[in-house]
This record gives sequence, structure tokens and C-alpha cells, in this order.
Amino acid sequence: MVQAKLGDTVKVNYTGTLQDGTVFDSSANRDPLQFSLGEGQVIAGFEEAVLGMTPGDSKSVTIPSEQAYGPYQEELVIVVDENQIPSDLSVEVGQQLQIRHKDGQAVPVTITNITDDKVTLDANHSLAGKDLTFEIELVTIQ
Repeated sequence: MVQAKLGDTVKVNYTGTLQDGTVFDSSANRDPLQFSLGEGQVIAGFEEAVLGMTPGDSKSVTIPSEQAYGPYQEELVIVVDENQIPSDLSVEVGQQLQIRHKDGQAVPVTITNITDDKVTLDANHSLAGKDLTFEIELVTIQ
């Protein structure tokens, strides 16, 4: 049987869960995920798990945060004055916004706290610092 190797385009079904069993993503209600091995289109640990699989194979793999979305970085959390948020924007905890970096690049942030005159913005990925478990089934190698 053919094994998945670097350069192959593969299709996989998957379910991703956190350590407490919470499902954070799944291909269950959509087409299988298609990506090319070795091109960095998915997190490193996921790609490594698919390498060597053959069509029809299934496996469970736990990916440490370092091979997923990296460690949680406190320096990516900033507190800004409420007046720095556009006045026509109704803010709430959990809301996602984009701020502009000094170089003009858009950076996605999540509002994590609101006080009387301050808003806390977190630029960490929502899965940063978390070990992720995936159930993976290799559907095809193209």
C-alpha cells in the first residue's frame, strides 16, 4: 500500500478535542480536509501524524502545544483605554476584532475583559498553550 509522504496531497477526516474532551473542530459535517504534506498548511504535529499513513488508516494522536499553536504568551495581551476603541463599536467579552500592527499588518485579537474604562485584548490564538488530541482517518492520497 502507498504511504503518505512529503509532497503528497491528502484528504483526511478528523476530530480535534481538548484534554477535557471538548471538541474544538471536526470535519464530520463537511468534506474531508485536503492539504499538501510539507507545505505548512496545517499545524506541524498534525502533518507529522499523517506522514506514513495509508488510505483507510485511522489513528489518535495528542499534539503538544509547541507543535500546535505554540505556548500562551502573556506579552500578546494588552490593556487599552476604552477611548481607543471606535465609539460606534459595541464591545463584549469574546468578541473578535482586528488591530493594525505598526507595520500595517492586521492582527486578530479577542476581547477578554472589559472594565469601566479599559479593554483587554488578547492576540494569542484561542488554542495557544493547549495540547490537542486528534482522531485522524486518511481518506485518500492524490
